[in-house]
Amino acid sequence: MPECPASSQWTPAALAYGLYERQLLKHLDRSRLPRHVAVLADGNRRWARTNAPGKPLVTGYRAGAAKLKEFVRWCNELGIELVTLWVLSTENLQRADDEELTPLLDVIAGLVEDLSADARYQVQIVGDTSLLPGPIAERLEKAADSTRGRKGMHINVAVAYGGRHELRDAVRNLLEAEAADGKTLEEVAATIEPDSIEEHLYTAGQPDPDLIIRTSGEQRLSGFLMWQSAHSEFYFCEALWPDFRRVDFLRALRSFTQRERRYGR
Repeated sequence: MPECPASSQWTPAALAYGLYERQLLKHLDRSRLPRHVAVLADGNRRWARTNAPGKPLVTGYRAGAAKLKEFVRWCNELGIELVTLWVLSTENLQRADDEELTPLLDVIAGLVEDLSADARYQVQIVGDTSLLPGPIAERLEKAADSTRGRKGMHINVAVAYGGRHELRDAVRNLLEAEAADGKTLEEVAATIEPDSIEEHLYTAGQPDPDLIIRTSGEQRLSGFLMWQSAHSEFYFCEALWPDFRRVDFLRALRSFTQRERRYGR
């Protein structure tokens, strides 16, 4: 028999919140849910400064990682096929000092290992792992490799990821592949098409994100999935990422299902 929650949890506010969440879920048009949801999990450092003053910033990163695992579970419960989590940008790598970056990388590696240990998920690292310290890159790749061939929800974890960086790598890989086939630069230039570049993106073969969520009140993409987001719907939430609730996610999904998608038409 499941353990009953403590009576202190049954406050009027908690009851009202639970009722509102159930109503959102009940009236959600599941036939129009996004196939691919991407999230910029922003606000972990601000959360730490506000909620854990005097403690190291890694406190916020740990809270953010715990919320990411919750978020993935929410998506899986609703049958969403693909989730992309942006956890570390190329700019973060350049700006952060070792005192902040080292514990953050350890939290990210632990997150990927935890997600990979769940048999319901297939995990893929999206980004340039050559920019990471060797031991961290090895942990990420080993964990993700262990999930190959699994069925169930696919999770992209964007680490050392930047949109411009991805496009640069895609064009480089395209040129290298065409040169290996003996084509001249002029021949490549005459035949290159958007699909040619798309085949060399980190997310090659995947559907583009239908819905992109960003927390912490920032209303910009900061280069996230620049190519893939051409026809994405955006949802911006004021909550700092560790404070992002299931009801916030359901509101984002409700907003998405109520929009008319035109795909540039």
